[in-house]
Amino acid sequence: MTGQNTAENGKMNVAIDGPAGAGKSTVARRVASKLSYVYVDTGAMYRAVTYYMLRHEIKPEEVDTVLTHVRRLDIELIPADGGQKVFLNGEDVSGPIRSREVTGVVSLYSQIEDLRHHLVEMQRKMALRKGVVMDGRDIGTTVLPDAEVKIFMTASVRERALRRFKELDKTEEVTLDQLEREIAARDKLDQEREVSPLRQAEDAIVLDTTSMSIDEVVEHIVTRCMEVRGEVGL
Repeated sequence: MTGQNTAENGKMNVAIDGPAGAGKSTVARRVASKLSYVYVDTGAMYRAVTYYMLRHEIKPEEVDTVLTHVRRLDIELIPADGGQKVFLNGEDVSGPIRSREVTGVVSLYSQIEDLRHHLVEMQRKMALRKGVVMDGRDIGTTVLPDAEVKIFMTASVRERALRRFKELDKTEEVTLDQLEREIAARDKLDQEREVSPLRQAEDAIVLDTTSMSIDEVVEHIVTRCMEVRGEVGL
């Protein structure tokens, strides 16, 4: 890939995919910061929808009702110190959407075909001007198939469970083994869903981050971006 599709300002789009707990959001956010790009957390968008549905007691099998409500939702991703704020109809839901309750069922809502189509169109509009780093499950295959740099991040199930365990609020009573089972189940759901399943794009670079630090992963991706842009430095 030569970067021939970059915008006039030299910017490109970066797609980072991978399974739950691979560290995509943390890495994508840092990569965007180093490149002075915009970070788009697509997972947060699906989590915001899931949080709304749970709060209004709308089940994933109630597809028509889900779609009716989704079309009325206003989801904003706003850069903030230390990360990104997620606003749902004007309300900051950055914390609640990360709960284990949302995590446990987000795949059930995200496999609704028309729901994905709706959010994918929103995500594509965000990337039209280039200079976007986007992470999720199907960015390189479905959302931004023309992204100039595609990365597929992965790690062992045990390592991903350990990372999540370290991030948990100490008041949450959950064991490492339980998290490992939940992540394995999430992988199965994501890989087997009919609509935009989790899979590696053919032209993606695979990064097994099991034994890598966050800084090492970020540096690897930034270096790849510079190679594509044909630059010596940022």
